[in-house]
Amino acid sequence: MTRYGLSFLPDARPEDMPADRYFANALKLAEMADRAGMGAVKMTEHYLHPYGGYCPSPLTFLAAVAAQTSQIRLMTGGILPAFHHPVQLAAHCAMVDALSGGRLDVGLARAYLPYEFAAFGVPLDESRDRFVATARAMQRLWTEDAVSAETPFFTLDRARSLPKPVQRPHPPLWGAAVSSRQSFAWLGENGFGLLVTSSFGGYDKLRENIAIYRESFAEAPANAGRRSAVTLSLPLYVAPTPREAEAEADQHLAHYMRIWSDATAAWDTANSRDYPGYTKMARALRSVTPADLRASKAVVTGDPAGAAAVLAELLDIVDIDTIIWQIDFGAMPFDRAARSLTLFNEEVAGRLAPTGRTETPPAAADAAEGVASPPVP
Repeated sequence: MTRYGLSFLPDARPEDMPADRYFANALKLAEMADRAGMGAVKMTEHYLHPYGGYCPSPLTFLAAVAAQTSQIRLMTGGILPAFHHPVQLAAHCAMVDALSGGRLDVGLARAYLPYEFAAFGVPLDESRDRFVATARAMQRLWTEDAVSAETPFFTLDRARSLPKPVQRPHPPLWGAAVSSRQSFAWLGENGFGLLVTSSFGGYDKLRENIAIYRESFAEAPANAGRRSAVTLSLPLYVAPTPREAEAEADQHLAHYMRIWSDATAAWDTANSRDYPGYTKMARALRSVTPADLRASKAVVTGDPAGAAAVLAELLDIVDIDTIIWQIDFGAMPFDRAARSLTLFNEEVAGRLAPTGRTETPPAAADAAEGVASPPVP
């Protein structure tokens, strides 16, 4: 059974929507999702640009969500370990886990925008190694009382992290992957849940990579008795009629793509062995239209019947456990986002399968049952 939730990645400029209004809207939408029994709310970390720049701290946002909700799980989607010390991350995550009564899922991502690396003085070519070292140290800090480690990026000398997480042995861990076979296999081998986004060019490659992840997860001895878990995020817009849905969604999708392609323009003059092929990203994004997104099922839009039909086709194509909807893309006004969310919960989801927490998500179940994610090599 597929579960549903919300995904936030701010793409508003101050002139489109000031930050205080953006977060007020996002908190209201998170409350609506909690009342509707949806499974998760996710926020992503970025800096310096309207593409995500309103949220440098997903944990701060999720702490506010925790205070206003009672059941929905809270997911970072993801924190960028390359820009943080593991002691900081381990302690901050454990604090939000405590504030929420054990509802935190920790999603990690490698970061990919060159200007963010430049601002933090971190070489792009260190991205993968920093991710691995920091993730490994976080797990140890959550589960051990005297952690020592020597890496090129940080040193720990019998460090004891406080507070300890409410969830034992620690909050569920997720990792984002885009295109690298190595990334999908690594996440599976190391017992992480998998975070993916929609594909503009069809889902054949993503389906292949998800299979690599699930196979790698199943073959790892340390994952015995555990279940792999895949979460897909993509934009959703539901309106009363097909004409309204297309016209209104296209307006906000065009804004979303402009902001995203502008952010990735930094790759026009950057290159890195850790990011093969990224130099073509901005050019590719500039050429994508809302019609392209609909045709490739990279978004779900329509009236309730039409959105349900697209979603049914998508679920036949890819093997996923949870879909988290980008519900406010394109600096969408609250009224439109709220109407879309209500229509989805009341008139779309029920056409497919029950939503919400009828069973514990796989990664969350592992934490609740005390099954540790295996250490990162």
